[in-house]
Parts: sequence; C-alpha cells; structure tokens
Amino acid sequence: MDTLDFPAELSTGERIRILRESRGMSREVLAGLCGRKADWLKKIETGERELNSHSLLLRLAAALQIPDLSILTGGTPEVAQPVPLGRIDHPTMPAIWAAVMSRSLVPLTGGADVQGLQGLQGRVEQTWRLWHTSGRNRTEVGALLPALIRDAETAARTLEGAQRRTALVALSDVYRLTGQATAYIAPAELAWVVADRALAAAQRADDPAAIAAAAWNMGNILRETSYPEEALRVVTEAADLIRPHLDGSPDDWRGIYGALQLHAAVTCGREGRKGDAWRYWDRGDQIAKSLPVAYVHPSTVFGRANVDFHAVSVATDLRASGEALSLADDIDPDVMPSAERRARLWVEVARGHLLRGDRTAALHVMKLAHGIASETVAYTPSARGIAADLWRTAPRALRGEAGRLAEAVGVTAAL
Repeated sequence: MDTLDFPAELSTGERIRILRESRGMSREVLAGLCGRKADWLKKIETGERELNSHSLLLRLAAALQIPDLSILTGGTPEVAQPVPLGRIDHPTMPAIWAAVMSRSLVPLTGGADVQGLQGLQGRVEQTWRLWHTSGRNRTEVGALLPALIRDAETAARTLEGAQRRTALVALSDVYRLTGQATAYIAPAELAWVVADRALAAAQRADDPAAIAAAAWNMGNILRETSYPEEALRVVTEAADLIRPHLDGSPDDWRGIYGALQLHAAVTCGREGRKGDAWRYWDRGDQIAKSLPVAYVHPSTVFGRANVDFHAVSVATDLRASGEALSLADDIDPDVMPSAERRARLWVEVARGHLLRGDRTAALHVMKLAHGIASETVAYTPSARGIAADLWRTAPRALRGEAGRLAEAVGVTAAL
C-alpha cells in the first residue's frame, strides 16, 4: 500500500502496524528502537493505549523511515511535518559542537585566576538571565556558549582547592545551560555528553545543590528521549540527596528541590499516573509556600508562578482539559519573569483547547506564545506539532492565520 493512500479512518496505531508489517519488522524490534517494550507497542497498535507523546511519534516515524509525520497521524497532508534525524537545524550548533567535542586531553597550565573566576560566574548568571528573557534565546545564548564552555573548562582544569570546586560548579552550570539551549537542535550524542558532563562536574565539586540541578537537567534528557522511568529515578534520587541539607540552607537549594518535585510531577503526568503526578506537585507547592513570595530560582525559575504553571501542564498531560483551562484562567502570566516559561504556558493552554476541539482558541494562544518567545515555539516539537495541526484543521475563516503561524514556526506550508 502506498503510505500516502491510507484510508482516512485508520487510526495512528493501525497505520503503525501496517507500516511495521510492510517493512518486515517485529513489534520487539520497532519498540526497542523507541526504548520501549513490545507490549507497549501492541497496545498502541490495537488502540488500547493512546499515543500522545510527540517525541515518541517522531521516534516511531524515524524508525519506520517515514519522512512526514502526517503519514502516521492522518489528515490531509497540507502541511509537511518533516521527521528530523534527532534534531531541528540551528545555525549556532556547529560552534557549540566544536566547543563541546574538541575538549583537549593535554593538561593545561595557567589561564585562570580568582578575578577571572568571578568574571566567569557573572557571565554564567547573565547568560541564564538572557535565556529566560530573550524571545530569541537559542540564537542569542547559543552565540555566547562556545566561549563560556572553553573558559569554564579552563578554569575547572587549572584552579585548585576551593577555587577549583567553585569553577566546577560554574562548569556544571554552563553545561546545564548548553543542554537547555540545544534541546531539540542538538544531535542525540551531544545532548547526552552535555548532560553527563554537567552531572560529573557537579559530583567532582561535591556540591549537593549543583548535583541536584544537574540531575534535573539529566532528567529532562531522559524524559524527552522516552525514558520516563529512568528520568523519575534520577530526579527522586537527587531529591533524596539534597533533602537532608534543606534545613537552614540557602533559598536556591530549596528552589532546586522544588524543581525536582515538579519535574517528577510532569513525568508521572505524561505516563498517566494521576495520583503520583499530583502528589509530587503538592510537594513542590509546599516548598514554594515556604519560600519568599517573590522567589524565583535563577535557572529552573522554580517559584510560586512556576508551580501554578506546572499544574496546568500536569492537568493537560492527564488529558483533563477542563481542569487545565480552569487553572490557567486563575494565572497571571506576567508574574513569571521567564519569557521562555510564559510561552510554554500558552503552548500548554493551546494543547488544552485542542483536546476540547476548540481550534479558534488554540490558534489565539499559540499566537500569544509565538509573540512572547518565538524560538521557544519554533524549536519545541510539541509546539510545532500544534502549529501543524492547526494549519490542517483550522476553520476555513482562520486558515490564513493558521498558515502564517505554521510558516513562522518553520512548518512548511505546501501551497
């Protein structure tokens, strides 16, 4: 059967089964390529379980050698949804790749001092702020990362004693920032290298807060590459590690502990584990209540607003669209200092509207998201998927607006 001639009524699971069988692949093989077991794939193919993860759809499509995601998801292919080989292209990647992958094995001498270390710490903090405030954060932060990576590596390898520990924490922060800025645009091998280096540097510094922050970052990589159980293990172990240090600790230690709880909440929500998801969210909520009202963690932006934003995400992941939208109605997005996080909130709200079939509202809030942080929308697969879905299915009167949004986020419209 020509893959473009599937009957419209076929479900995604049925399409996957037909394509798998036409390629002579067993369930075990295809599921294994996605990091899952054959029983999981069987439930998808038979319709017993819905496939809502955009990243898993992409992995299935790549494993089946499908060039366009709409072949799996159905609908008239008015919008091409190219299946990337692990990433979406971005012009900053070659220089970042070179900085990460060309680390010298030759021992370094000199090149860093106390004043230089203080300057490095200041640059890292400023770059985190840029990540959260710029609408073009991947481009602007990506341009700064190669020099930051090299300078942080030099400091961590040439300083000694307490200064070395401080430099290692800065190095871990740089690699965490690299992981954030290259999410979905980095080759898989670079994403894993960056996450591992962030965690290794924090462990060498023997700094519980840095280890917890690096584990939060590693959890992101694991979850987005479809290893939810491993992601949950990493963040809960990190929470157990830092918990004994919370009494009398700096606010940022409590902030990263709270961020780990929210991470676990979203991971469980995406797996449909309602009780666990809200239990972890409650823990994060209690931490936020124990911190100053205006507190915001510098890198994870954990705080009161982010806890409320995550409630929307959890409810949406659990497909409780009415609850998600009701929660969103009570949020003032402007209290969140991170433009990146505000844009992601509107993407979650758009998901909630799509679950209810309200494409007009979904289009409206996606335009808000794009206006706040265009690169957050353009380089996040779930947001790109929403834009493509809207272009295919928006009411005729809104087709032009939906097409302009799809073009703005890089979803190619076939005119």
